[in-house]
Amino acid sequence: MRVTATVMGIPSSFHLPEHRGTAATDPAAARAAVDAAVDLLHEAEQRFSRHVATSELRAVRRGDLDISRVSADMRDVLALADEARDASSGAFDVTGPDGLLDTDGVVKGWAVQRAADLVACRGVVDLCVNVGGDVAVRGGPEPGRPWAVAVADPHDRTRTAAVVHVSDGGVATSGTAERGTHVWDGRTGRPARGLASLTVVAETLTRADILATAGFALGADGLGWVVRNGAAWALEIRPDGTQAQAIRPPRG
Repeated sequence: MRVTATVMGIPSSFHLPEHRGTAATDPAAARAAVDAAVDLLHEAEQRFSRHVATSELRAVRRGDLDISRVSADMRDVLALADEARDASSGAFDVTGPDGLLDTDGVVKGWAVQRAADLVACRGVVDLCVNVGGDVAVRGGPEPGRPWAVAVADPHDRTRTAAVVHVSDGGVATSGTAERGTHVWDGRTGRPARGLASLTVVAETLTRADILATAGFALGADGLGWVVRNGAAWALEIRPDGTQAQAIRPPRG
C-alpha cells in the first residue's frame, strides 16, 4: 500500500508492504491508520508553523502567549531543543537571529516519528514514511530485507550520493539544497556554511533530525559530534563536494 499526501507544505509518502501485520490482514484498517497519521501531521503544522497566522508558535512570537502557558506538545519540542542547545554548546538554537522562536529544527522529525509510531501501534509491522527526504522506517519492504534510503547529492539533486540500509530508525538530512541557507549557528547568529549537507541515521527520526540540524550548524566539528551524541551513521558532504562518513563504534 502506498499513500501520498502533502503535509507541512511538503510532498510525503507512506509505504506499507502487505506481507504481514495489519497491512496484510486488514488493509482498510491500515489505510485508516495512515489517514490518522496524516491528520496528526496536519495538526502539528497548525500548531508549529511560522506561516499559519493562528498557530501556537505565532502566538508565542507575537507575545500573545507566554512561554509558561504553552501546550504539552510545545513544551515537549522546546525541551528537546534545550537539550540539543546544551549538548552542542549553543550551535543548535530555536531562538533565531531575530530573537523569535523557530522550532523548524525539531518539529518535522518529532512529528513524523509520532505519525510513524501511530501507524505502528495499529499493528502495521513494516512501514516507510518519507516527508521531504526525512524518513522513518520499521521492518522492511520484504521479509529479511531492510529499507534502502537514498541520500541526494546537495550539489546535484538528480544524483545519489549514498544509499543507507535501515530496518528500524530514522534518516534525516540537513543542508542547503532544498531551502537554501536556512540553518544558523546559534553561537554566532550567522548562517551555517561549513557543510553542504549532513545526513544522520539514529534510533528515531526525532533524534536524527535534531542531530543533523545541530551537526550542520557545528560545521567541520559536526560529523564527530553527531556520532558521539547518538548517530549510528552519518555522512557529511562539504561545499567542495568531498565526503566523509562516520559510524558509531560498537559498545563494549
